[in-house]
Amino acid sequence: FLAAWAVHLAAALSPGPAVLMAARTGVTEGFRAVAMLSLGLGLGAIVWAAAALFGLNLLFQIAPTLLVVMKVAGAAFLLWLGWKMWRHAGDPPPAALPAALPRSARSALWLGFATQIANPKPAVFFGAVFAGLVPPGTHWGWIVALIAVIFVNEFACTLVIGRLFSLGRVRRGYARAKRWIDRGFGGMLALLGLKIAAT
Repeated sequence: FLAAWAVHLAAALSPGPAVLMAARTGVTEGFRAVAMLSLGLGLGAIVWAAAALFGLNLLFQIAPTLLVVMKVAGAAFLLWLGWKMWRHAGDPPPAALPAALPRSARSALWLGFATQIANPKPAVFFGAVFAGLVPPGTHWGWIVALIAVIFVNEFACTLVIGRLFSLGRVRRGYARAKRWIDRGFGGMLALLGLKIAAT
């Protein structure tokens, strides 16, 4: 259990679409938006973990075309998000930091969930972790506990990263260099999408 928790914690902290979206949402929309985004990212991680438990990794081995389709669809979603960031990089920043949640809580939650689901690599990761670290016949209580800590890992890591980027000094710096920062975020997200499609 501790080994599976530690391996996933390291994965949750590693750069990827979830971390990138948390940082970008924190700097552009503030902490409340990040909290809902992180909740969506955590729920998406639960979906992939549960899918791996129920044999999605085996399904990918039997029908590799399904994995290819999921990778292409996920890459297309991340490319679309990256293109939107790049396209709106030149838009003027708000005159003042917003006092209210810039998007609805539901919208931020959905963005987090969709970003996590768009990346099929967690399904492969969880399949490998569960196959290597969770022995067959493990009591369902341990499985539930493992899925719970996966949610907590994903939620807490992205929340902390988003919080750091939502601090006033960071957001004021963002307002001064918005064009280049947005293009950087958009470019990195697009590269991650291409990497998902190519590997």
